[in-house]
Amino acid sequence: MKRWLLGIFCVVSGSVFGADRPNVLLILVDDLGFSDLGCYGGEIATPNLDKLAAEGTRFTQFYNCAVCVTTRSAILTGLHPRQKGGPRLGKNKITLGEAMKAAGYETALTGKWHLGNSAPNRPIDRGFGDFYGLLDGCCNFFNPAKPDPVFYNGGRQRTFTHNGKPVTEFPEGYYTTDAFSEYTVGLIERFSKTEQPFFLHLCYTAPHFPMHAFEEDIAKYRGKYSEGYHALREARHRRQTEMGLFETPPKLSPEDPKSSDFRYDYDVPDWENLPEAEQKIEEARMEVYAAMVDRLDQGIGQVLDALQENGVEKNTVVMFLSDNGGCASWPTAKKEPGFRDYNEGIPVGDERGYEFCGKGWGWAQNAPFRQFKTWCHEGGIATPMIVRWPGVTEAGAITHQPGHIIDVMPTLLELAGSEYPAEISGKPILPVEGKSLLPIFRGETREPHDTLAWELYGNRAIRQRDWKAIWNQGTEKWELYNLKTDRTETENLASKHPDRLAAMARDWEKWEERVSANAVE
Repeated sequence: MKRWLLGIFCVVSGSVFGADRPNVLLILVDDLGFSDLGCYGGEIATPNLDKLAAEGTRFTQFYNCAVCVTTRSAILTGLHPRQKGGPRLGKNKITLGEAMKAAGYETALTGKWHLGNSAPNRPIDRGFGDFYGLLDGCCNFFNPAKPDPVFYNGGRQRTFTHNGKPVTEFPEGYYTTDAFSEYTVGLIERFSKTEQPFFLHLCYTAPHFPMHAFEEDIAKYRGKYSEGYHALREARHRRQTEMGLFETPPKLSPEDPKSSDFRYDYDVPDWENLPEAEQKIEEARMEVYAAMVDRLDQGIGQVLDALQENGVEKNTVVMFLSDNGGCASWPTAKKEPGFRDYNEGIPVGDERGYEFCGKGWGWAQNAPFRQFKTWCHEGGIATPMIVRWPGVTEAGAITHQPGHIIDVMPTLLELAGSEYPAEISGKPILPVEGKSLLPIFRGETREPHDTLAWELYGNRAIRQRDWKAIWNQGTEKWELYNLKTDRTETENLASKHPDRLAAMARDWEKWEERVSANAVE
């Protein structure tokens, strides 16, 4: 055991751990759009996650941190991301793995880590007793040992390990989504035989690029996306309204035209004027994306079945969410020729290629919201969130209470009958910034955060109750929206409420100063 962890036990050892403490399965997927799942209005076949939603509670106002790495640091620490001056998981922070291990849980993380490739910042260094997966941000789904294309990342070799040992060979038919599901099934079988409760953090790399899928899954979606991006958004918005997903059905936001030189500021392609050949490639990109989500749901179904088959389903809290909104990332103008040369003659989805879902679909996947991954509009930071706790969460419920991934740490500690420590081995750590979600799980009203705030690549946002202020990189001026009446941020109220906006802007500056000041351990 790490010496610096010993102090945690001194803090929590006074708690009497009951034998009926629930297991926790925390599923985090990668770059899933808000409206991709059937239970959030999507057309993709996701029967297992739809069933989970029917047996549990869906959130409509749950937030992440707009991109992979910031979300992962926040969900693991209960803290807003510290992005300046030090490691994301410094010794002035405790992780979920460390906290749940100290509370007497078996701990394991499977899949994507993205918070450090070497000691002391690997999962096995930070409280997870078992790790199988990718220490980096993305890899080839069929062969993680294959280097990135030179056009994308200079031919970078990704790091895949099993409990500290490199994994460099992968068998024929290997696919990361399947492997992560199967490995987690094995963990459930193993841990269900022990007397300790378990905490499993299952972090899929899907449906993050590169676009890789099995032909049998792609075939289900051939021809389904021939009407383009706007038609997809309109259909999803219509289904969301019909199922009563939102308390008040919001307007469907229009596309945001490119207005700056910000790296992730794109125009949505004009579908009707795309050459037929380009339309077919675009269709194929979304077909493969849908296949990746379909396969993801299949794997989650296997994991959920394993809970039932091993007799632990009724005492396991399952939480499902995404690390950011749908991804519209696209090669820069300088890299685009290399991208097209690399993929020439290779069908989208083939393991030899390296494709992206692209500017139009990455936007459409977040219906009804504006923008996508990396932006602080709702399309970048709002995630589908499903929670099932048999006997506690109301089956088929929808909650419109806001929540944030920093709330996961205090929630899990309360489930574990434990407390967040003030120090580790005599050294103070940053106080947790989240609030327990258990009142919402129980169907009660939780006092919301007074303030939630975001910053990423110069994009900014701050939410105070129903009001949200946004500052976009490139345009660099504050906008103001009332999310109760305008969840899709279509009516800028900055000129009508200048004093409120000025006060919120000042509060964002104070927040940013605070999280920057204690970024260094």
